[in-house]
Amino acid sequence: MLQKTAAIHVDSLGVADLDQVLLIEAASFSRPWTRQHFLDELASPHAHLLAARTDDGSVVGYLCLRMLFDEAEILDVAVDPAQRRSGAGRLLVAVAFATCRARSLRTLGLEVRVSNLPAIALYRLFGFNDVGIRRRYYENGEDALLMLYDFTKEEAHHAV
Repeated sequence: MLQKTAAIHVDSLGVADLDQVLLIEAASFSRPWTRQHFLDELASPHAHLLAARTDDGSVVGYLCLRMLFDEAEILDVAVDPAQRRSGAGRLLVAVAFATCRARSLRTLGLEVRVSNLPAIALYRLFGFNDVGIRRRYYENGEDALLMLYDFTKEEAHHAV
């Protein structure tokens, strides 16, 4: 599935993208995923990894989606700090939603640092609801906000 906005488009992330992804990961997280972690996700039949790219093919963001049975979870998502507010994050989440809908999944969940207000605002724009807190989840003792989108409520709404 290919989606596009201005000079950024989203397609599948592959092994050849990992050098760029690891730079964004290191710039975005205090405990970044390793190359092996990404390789494990790429090898998983339950994972779907997306890359946001500029027209020249450079990776400016990525999203790692895990789908199992009728549920999905966003495990990792980041946008290059120089590309934030470019629409890349919004486009990645939109493609994740489209993927979940195409597979008739029931829910899409994620965890986000309670201090990451821009990400929380983006997820709320998509209709995610706060469903819990994981106390002291992150290495610095920060809480994680658990958020969930329920696709079955869409079906019920559309059925009316």
